[in-house]
Amino acid sequence: MLRIHAQPGASRSRIAGVHGEALKVQVRARPVGGAANRELVGVLAEALAVRPAAVSVEAGATGRGKRVVVTGIDVATALARLGPFIDKGGGPD
Repeated sequence: MLRIHAQPGASRSRIAGVHGEALKVQVRARPVGGAANRELVGVLAEALAVRPAAVSVEAGATGRGKRVVVTGIDVATALARLGPFIDKGGGPD
């Protein structure tokens, strides 16, 4: 499970570091009709190298604070894949 702070309507979609105790994810999509959540799932799936179907928003679908569950990946691997995004705030160069 990941705690996410979502920022819809950003200039680009990316993991932008941390916000408090949550991973900050910026998405270009606006929060209309679930578009921002779908894009958020795609950003996380790409960063974690899992299928989008393995990522689901379990809580906070209509707010900025979300709980996201990722299946098919262990915690150590997830942390290793997210590390560059957290350390540099935006991902590997």
